[in-house]
Amino acid sequence: MQSRSLEIGVGLFLLAGLLALLLLALRVSGLSAVSSGDTYKLYAHFDNIAGLTVRAKVTMAGVTIGKVTAIDLDHDSYTGRVTMEVEKRVDNLPVDSTASILTAGLLGEKYIGISVGGEEDVLKADSVIHDTQSALVLEDLIGKFLINSVNKESK
Repeated sequence: MQSRSLEIGVGLFLLAGLLALLLLALRVSGLSAVSSGDTYKLYAHFDNIAGLTVRAKVTMAGVTIGKVTAIDLDHDSYTGRVTMEVEKRVDNLPVDSTASILTAGLLGEKYIGISVGGEEDVLKADSVIHDTQSALVLEDLIGKFLINSVNKESK
């Protein structure tokens, strides 16, 4: 009988461990089993999205307030159009707010950071954030540095 209860205990322990790993994987990947509640859509156009993905976080002052739901190419302006879902509790974003593509951590996870503006008018559902800052691309910076180094040596 003691052997049977030991086997059940080990089985429950393994089941709890697998459940913990599943929750950790969902947390790290940004997926969620529960809905985040009421949201509204905002749009932003970026010259270069460089690694931003769907389900990336949208943050303000370091607090997650939404997620990226779609990334498309705007055929009129030839820019990346990002669709974001922002929580309804953040319904007071000024019209002149800035959206920037930022990098988190050593792995280079991209997310959108919103900086608050000073206007009294606020963004409504389906509004466009006009002031944007594209992603910083390391390869472009290295290329510019190398070209400047070669130009200085040739003079």
